Amino acid sequence: MTVITRSVVSSGAIAVAALFAGPAQAHHGWSWAEEAQSELAGTVQRVQMAPPHPTLEVKTAEGAVWRVELGNPSQTERSGFSEASAKPGDAITATGNRDRDASQLRMKAVQIKVGGKTYDLYPERIQKPKN
Repeated sequence: MTVITRSVVSSGAIAVAALFAGPAQAHHGWSWAEEAQSELAGTVQRVQMAPPHPTLEVKTAEGAVWRVELGNPSQTERSGFSEASAKPGDAITATGNRDRDASQLRMKAVQIKVGGKTYDLYPERIQKPKN
């Protein structure tokens, strides 16, 4: 009987773990983003370097404010980007994959250009421009 109890408890623990793993996996994937990449130009409003992903708030010429997600903190750091790399008021161009839901002003950046420097956040994901 002890074996059955452990099995039931183990199954329950696995089920609970799966419930919490789903949102985390969805967050870290790219399934929410369009496959095609686009470019977003604007002005930095805010720089946030906290986990799980550093983000930038970018205001476009039309006045829309976008959330631009960068790589995880260590990945963003490896690209050379740090909190000091951009400040409110800086012009920025982000290349990446926007949210499939067009009502969401959100992009996962693969590359950003700010202050005359280019930061390749996901070099393996940067799509070559089609001529």
